[in-house]
Order: sequence, then structure tokens, then C-alpha cells
Amino acid sequence: MSTLPPPAQKSAPATPQKGLPPQTPENAKPGHPDAFADRHIGPDAAERQAMLEAVGAERMEQLMDETFPDGIRLKAPLDLAPPLSEAAMLERFRELAAKNTVAKSYIGLGYHPTITPAVIRRNVLENPGWYTQYTPYQAEIAQGRLEGLLNFQTAVADLTGLPIANASLLDEATAAGEAMLMFFHALNKRSVTRPVFWVDEQVLPQTLAVLETKAAPQGIELKVAGLDAIQPGEDAFGVLVQYPGADGALMDPSAVIARAKAAGAHTVLACDLLGLTMLKSPGALDADAAVGSAQRFGIPMGYGGPHAAFFATREAFKRQIPGRIIGVSVDRHGTPALRMALQTREQHIRREKATSNICTAQALLAVMSGFYAVYHGARGIRRIAEHIHESAVRLDAALSAMGYTQRNAAYFDTLRVGPGPAGEDLGRIAEAAGKAGINFRWFANGDIGIALHEAVTEADLHELVALFHAGRKHNAAALPHDLG
Repeated sequence: MSTLPPPAQKSAPATPQKGLPPQTPENAKPGHPDAFADRHIGPDAAERQAMLEAVGAERMEQLMDETFPDGIRLKAPLDLAPPLSEAAMLERFRELAAKNTVAKSYIGLGYHPTITPAVIRRNVLENPGWYTQYTPYQAEIAQGRLEGLLNFQTAVADLTGLPIANASLLDEATAAGEAMLMFFHALNKRSVTRPVFWVDEQVLPQTLAVLETKAAPQGIELKVAGLDAIQPGEDAFGVLVQYPGADGALMDPSAVIARAKAAGAHTVLACDLLGLTMLKSPGALDADAAVGSAQRFGIPMGYGGPHAAFFATREAFKRQIPGRIIGVSVDRHGTPALRMALQTREQHIRREKATSNICTAQALLAVMSGFYAVYHGARGIRRIAEHIHESAVRLDAALSAMGYTQRNAAYFDTLRVGPGPAGEDLGRIAEAAGKAGINFRWFANGDIGIALHEAVTEADLHELVALFHAGRKHNAAALPHDLG
């Protein structure tokens, strides 16, 4: 008959200690059990050891020593903080994002507040079925995305009045640089006989910086001047005109385009895509190409990017246009289908001579801009442009009535405002704008640039008028309600 074992001797309870017990080799587990690196970085320890054995190395340090020259190796480990779990990383991102100061922006210069339709934000921008897509080389499984990109191309072609548009580039400045190089190679095939590229002095500053960078290694000479001073000669291969200008002034580029054509040079207009709903198109102006940003078509400013650029041109340049092009074809059953057209320009075929590759597009943002055009329709986009222009006209009238000088004789959305009565102190306006969380563009001579946008409201317009009273009540001046 079995008996129960004797009761175990109870040890005295441990003295309660404050804080956590110290880590020992037995209980030490660095990081969180759901480490971000374990989930997102491929091989584990066993797999790494198998790969080391396959290449004949015993340790990772041996492989590094045998692979990298000693002169480029760091002598100490990287000074990195301990790894975070995914949840901790997201919380850290929130902390950093909370440090941003979100102000109302009227700076312009190619970046404007927009309204992204909720249906596009939820179903495209936040949908991994759209934002994780790769290059659509397999057309049979990418018809939806190809149709989205075709929407973008169609909207750009319609607004620019040019027959061919690509499926986006990285940004407006890059697109301008690509237009310059396209023209350069078209007229300097065997040797450089036409090295000069004229640039409108009203070009966006970031565009000029990219042009300078791309021009230097090609031996291109940039000449920056006002439209009236641009006089292309036999040494010029192209001209770039900002339409409207960086200051907001709207100038007629017809004369400079005609002078360029007479000299045998090509012309590209850097355009405001939304403004083209109200302005004469580049095609109608006889320009050879049009570039710009599609950011105003529902893409958030995103602290400066990314934003899809557009590039449209004439048939003569269809094999030189950079970036990929979506075309309409038929499948083996005769059913309409979409595919990437002119693939002989792609990097998987032409390698280093390609004019299109994975690095040249902003496909997700181009799709969003194309859907924005579909969502609003031609009349809806025109109404948005008219709202922006009407707001600028009304603000112009109100500030002029207060005695300020508005320097742009013609404009789409941007005013350049100079000192008011008795040399008004614009510094007081700057102080009031800072307190109100409003950003203007400030010119070197003290003028103020105000670029209006689709999100501007009646309250915003009254707030802007109030700022020019530098501290007076917001209802100190009324806005006229007609366009005059």
C-alpha cells in the first residue's frame, strides 16, 4: 500500500525587493518577444549558418574580412539604440510626427494643399492592392492598374493638348530635366553643335537646381533670362518657360515659342495642370512638350513629396519620351486590352540605354491623380480651378481697396503683394501670420506671395484680409462678392 510522501519543508519567504530582478544569462531575452527584425528581416541564425557553410566561412566576421577591404570597414559597432517592436516603433513615429507644426500654407512654388476624395484615400492610397504593386510587365494580371495609369495619361493629354503623355515621372523638376536632355540629344546626335538651353527666369527654384545638375556633365550651357530677353540663336537647342511663372504672373509665351521655332530649337512649358483647365494649352501654343506636377489632383503635400510628374509631347518624340507609356491593344481573342507600349525603351530590354525604368515613375500617385480626374470629371475640375481663381480675384480686390500693391497684372491663383499705404510695415503682417499659423512666401524685397488652392474657404479669405490689418479685428474689411 502506497503512502503519501512527507510534506516538503517550506523555505522562508524571500524578502520583497523593489524593482525588477537583475538579468542573468538564464533570463536575459533582449528586446520584445515580437521583434520587428525577426518578422521583417529574412534569414534566422540556422539559415545564416547554412549559408556560411555553403561559401566556406565559419563565422560572419570571417566572411566580412574576406569580402570587404579593411580600409572601408568600420572599426567599432554602429552606435544604434536597442531594437524596437513594431508597436513601439509605431508609437515612436507618432511621437516624432507630433513635433511637426502644421500651418496653413500659401507658399505655392509647386506645392499646394489639396482635398483627397475619401473614396480614393481609402480604396487606393491605403489599399495594399494598389500601394504594393510592382512594374506591370505581366499585363494579363495588371489590367486594373494599367487602366488607372491610362486614365492619368488621358487626363494629361487632354489638358496639355499634346498627343502623347507618359505614365508619370518622379517630380516636376526631374521631368523638366528629362525634357532638356530629350531636346539636347535630338539636335546633337553626332557632336555637340547646339549646347545652349534657355530658361525662363520665372522657373521654380527646385527645377533650376535640377537643370543645373543635369546640364553640367553634358556640357550644356544654361542661359536664364526673362521671356522678352530669350533670343535663341543657332547655338540653342531648347527653351523652357514656366507657365504661370514662379511669382504667379501669367505671361503669354507665344512670342518666345515662335522665336525658338525660327531658330530650329524646341520648347517645353512647365505647367500648372489645374491651371490648364482655364489657360490656353501648350499644344495650342505650339510648344513641343509640357511637364509639371500632378500634385494638385488630390495628392497631399506630404512635407514636400512624393508627387507624380507628367510629361507630354508630340509624335515626333514618341521614341525618346522618358518613362513608361500604357497603350490600348487587343488580346488573342480580339478583346480590347491594355499593355505597356514601346517596351523597346525599357530597361529590361535596352539596359543602360533605356529611357524608362523602375526608378522613373510614381505609379501609385499617378493612379490617384487619374482617379481624381475621373471622380470630379472635366466640369468638376474646371469648377475647382474657377473657385481658386475667383478666390484670388476677390482677395486681390480686397487688398487693393486697402491700398496694397498687387504686382501680377494677370494670374491664375497667386498674388504678389507689395507695401500698402504710407509704406505699410509688412513685418507686422509677418508677426501676425506667425501667430495665426500661416505661411506666406516672402520675397527678398519684402513682397508677400499668396498662392490660393482648392481647400481655401470663405473664412480663410477673411482671415487673410484681417492679417493685412496687422492685428486688427478679423471683420475689419469686407470681401467683394463679385469678380468685377
